[in-house]
Amino acid sequence: MEELRKHFPALESCTYLNTASNGVIPKPVIEWRRQHDLDLMNQASVFRDKHKLHIEQIRQAVSNFFHASAEETALVPNISFAINTIMEGLPKGQKVLLLKDDYPSVNWPVETRDFDVCYAEIDENLEQNIEEAVAKHKPDVFMFSIVQWLNGIKIDFEFLKQLKSYHPNLLLIADGTQYLGTENFSFAENAIDVLGASAYKWLAAGYGIGFIIVKEAARERIFPKTIGFNSAERFESLATETAFMKHFEPGHQDTLNYGSLEQALLFQQKLGRENLHQKIATLSANAKERFAEMDLLKNDTLFRKNHSSIYNLKGDNRIFKKLQANNIICSPRGGGIRVSFHYYNTEAELQKLIEIMGSMS
Repeated sequence: MEELRKHFPALESCTYLNTASNGVIPKPVIEWRRQHDLDLMNQASVFRDKHKLHIEQIRQAVSNFFHASAEETALVPNISFAINTIMEGLPKGQKVLLLKDDYPSVNWPVETRDFDVCYAEIDENLEQNIEEAVAKHKPDVFMFSIVQWLNGIKIDFEFLKQLKSYHPNLLLIADGTQYLGTENFSFAENAIDVLGASAYKWLAAGYGIGFIIVKEAARERIFPKTIGFNSAERFESLATETAFMKHFEPGHQDTLNYGSLEQALLFQQKLGRENLHQKIATLSANAKERFAEMDLLKNDTLFRKNHSSIYNLKGDNRIFKKLQANNIICSPRGGGIRVSFHYYNTEAELQKLIEIMGSMS
């Protein structure tokens, strides 16, 4: 573990349990970024002559990591941009199912447009609530976060497969920002039609970086309007010849930011993705067991069989201030205290949190 943590200098000065807000960028990514900018400074346009090849290399790295195809994948500055592009491309008046109190960047782009909106509750019976909402409202689209930002509730992928089998015309659009990077994920084998994420949390790549992946069948129902000269295949191309996924890339693409995502993915692969994901799963399971013993969890988390590595603990501002005073970095969210565990966290850090929470009871 020490060998891993040496790549994250920020961990030396605090107990960092706040990846759900901002993932810690590893040193190799920062070193690569520094060299990239030096090359741009010294070579100017000569350096940019190769940027299209590099962007395609990055796109391939992202698609490989999530078991998708490069033709399905676009690089975007953040998931909010991608979701708004998708929403602008959906026919108006469609019925869209959302989760009540899902992340605002998921719900607002729907709620502020001309859609017929319905909701399902987020609680320990999440999948049952969704199933009932689909049966009652018969939506055209279901848009949701895979993992909830406030409490870490994770949707069941097997349930999504079942839902899709019963409702094959239901378009599933998912935000994976609070999920991707925590366990192995195959887009090809999942029921989700459209998947996007910002990369500054669990992928530990920094800000201004994201991606969107769209299955071929879903493209027949989405008509994105975003366009720019970078969307063109050649200088001679017409606007009407724009390929579907290129609508998400209308302007110049930044090899610094997107290259940072590529480097972050390579970093995980070098350390062994399966080992990292197992660290997260083990630490999260231990945390849930300890939190349950101390009555720190609400029923919406306590009674879930499978949970993410994000937890919302019972606690007020007094307890949050105590954690801050002990240099534990976390976030007040949803009336509680949100903590989150990534592959660079340790059992010792969990124990420190437990001891302080216990001393305040």
